[in-house]
This record gives sequence, structure tokens and C-alpha cells, in this order.
Amino acid sequence: MKSTKLGSFLIALVLAGVGFFILPVLNADYAMAAPFLAIGILIGAGVVLLVSGASSTTRTTNSIPVQSDERQTLYVGNLPYRANEAIVRELFEKYGSVYSVRLVKDKQTGRRRGFGFVTMDPDGAQDAMGKLNDNEFQERILKVREAKEKTSPDNSSHAVE
Repeated sequence: MKSTKLGSFLIALVLAGVGFFILPVLNADYAMAAPFLAIGILIGAGVVLLVSGASSTTRTTNSIPVQSDERQTLYVGNLPYRANEAIVRELFEKYGSVYSVRLVKDKQTGRRRGFGFVTMDPDGAQDAMGKLNDNEFQERILKVREAKEKTSPDNSSHAVE
């Protein structure tokens, strides 16, 4: 989001510069208008950035969530091997907005390993942890906890001694 705002500001700055320097070259009568054009473009860009910044933090009324930077990743353990991403997403969406579901697979066999990660909004994540942890799902007792940060760039599950 920050890069979009920066890009919008740079475009406005370029337009203001073109208006300020090129307009007097095209016609001497426009020389007095050039500074006002440049200032107007910059003020307009500032207003657009302020309005877009304010609207990005609100939610719409038709229940479609607006992306926010606040997300929490949950570890979901003891998943049934037959569970897929869609089923897990459906289970967690009862408690809040789900941004991603990733079920871990074995690299050699391609089979699911029985755990995964769900990224969702913080309030929904807390609710899901409280309601789903130690509860049965497809004949398995789920373990739902806040995910720990990844400690190394490789996805090694082997301890280095």
C-alpha cells in the first residue's frame, strides 16, 4: 500500500513539474498560470492520498473485508490426512476472515503430514483458537495454537546437533 501511495505522489510531482516548466514554454500568456497549476496538482494529489488512506482502514457494509496489515498465523495440528485446504478454510471462516491456508506435505511422497497453517484476522484467530483447540474435527482432536516464527530459511524438521 505504501508503494502505491508513493507512486501516486511521484506521478503528481511529475505532472506538476511538467505544468510548471513546459506551460510557459508553450505560450508566454500561460506563464502566470504555471505555478498555480503545479500547486493545484500537488494539493489534489495530497487530498487523494489522504482520502485513499482513510478509506483503506474502513470495512465495507456488504461484508466483504478490506485487506488490512493485521494478520495472525495459527498452527493447526492433528489434522485428518484427508482434509484439504478448502475444508480447513471453511472450518476457520466461521470465526473470521481467512487470508490463507497452507497444509504441509511430505517432500518425497507428496502426502499431507497432518498439520498446517491458517492466516486470519487477529480477532477471528483468537476466537478460532478458543473454540477449535482440543475439539473434534473429522474424528481427530485438533490442536490450534499461535504459530511460532520460522527459525531458519530452510524448512528443516531435523534438529542440528
